[in-house]
Amino acid sequence: MPGLDLFGNSNPANGATIVEAPQPTAVPVSNVAETHEQPSAEVVSVPRSLPAPAAYYNPRLDPKNFLEGPLSWNPATRLRQMLARPGIVIAPGICDGISARCALEAGFDCLYQSGAATTASRLGQPDLAIATLNDFVQSAQMVCSLDPTVPVIADADTGFGGPAMVARTVTQYARAGVAAMHIEDQVQTKRCGHLLGKQVVSREEFLTRIRAAVIARDSIPGGSDFVIIGRTDSAQVLGMEEAVTRLKLAAAAGADVCFIEGVRSAELLTATVEALAPKPVLVNVISGGLTPSFTTQEAEALGAKIIIFSLVSCVAAVHGIRAAMQSLRKTGTDFTSARGMDPKAFFEVMGLSDVIKLDAQAGGKAFEVV
Repeated sequence: MPGLDLFGNSNPANGATIVEAPQPTAVPVSNVAETHEQPSAEVVSVPRSLPAPAAYYNPRLDPKNFLEGPLSWNPATRLRQMLARPGIVIAPGICDGISARCALEAGFDCLYQSGAATTASRLGQPDLAIATLNDFVQSAQMVCSLDPTVPVIADADTGFGGPAMVARTVTQYARAGVAAMHIEDQVQTKRCGHLLGKQVVSREEFLTRIRAAVIARDSIPGGSDFVIIGRTDSAQVLGMEEAVTRLKLAAAAGADVCFIEGVRSAELLTATVEALAPKPVLVNVISGGLTPSFTTQEAEALGAKIIIFSLVSCVAAVHGIRAAMQSLRKTGTDFTSARGMDPKAFFEVMGLSDVIKLDAQAGGKAFEVV
């Protein structure tokens, strides 16, 4: 299986090399294997004299290689170009084909496949580790096919298992056309990052996930630009200091972007960005969630490089569909909720004109009149 042949090899494929990382600043936080809101009283002592771990470095993926030239048609390469160049990357959360079409129609040049939104849309279930890898991949295949040049950042939860499953996740996401995925340090029975009661795995288990993802990416034939995003949910469990330390270690293990979930203030976001520089930082904004409702302009000013709005589409869908259903129940007609949109106008949003044009170019006559 792609992604497994390099386990145990200290030299990742496709030109990746290993260099020594600077010694990270010691932090007085215990490395707890599984932790609730109240950390365990058992403390693991880490000797300060241990040498710094080797840091991953792949010269082919150095950001300076993506500073110039036209934007690539390859979505992963394009995302790396967007990360290397000025400006914040704005990725609205989408939950299905309709929301993805609406985001593209609005002019967004990056999309975010939210795990919570995908679970809700495909399964009608809450974000409590119910959706599987197959659910996420099938959704990604559809979303990425709508405009293959637009980067899609996809939630990968915990990687759905151990290192072998993390590697399989990377391979399947990349084959589906996904540009980037984030993998987190919650336990397998995870939950939405903006709910309470989260548990996280040990630092080492988190880093094992990151390493497995990087090895799998680097083993893709031809050299993949797939972006690995390390996410920590430990801020609410072990504190911000531990969260930043975990992201520093994830970056040293090969994560291209750092994602701190549930950062509670502008000051903390700025401090996180400064501590992790030059690694790009992703911030997740959910209305009513743990993180303040930063605007894109505010997040950029605070130093964030990517901002995602995970539930923007599915929450809007709930409000809109609920209102339409209540109106239908009350009035007996959908005339008001349709707001003048006839079937053809609806299908235009779904790409009707593109399909008709393709059919005509191929010599088809089935859709001369629609």
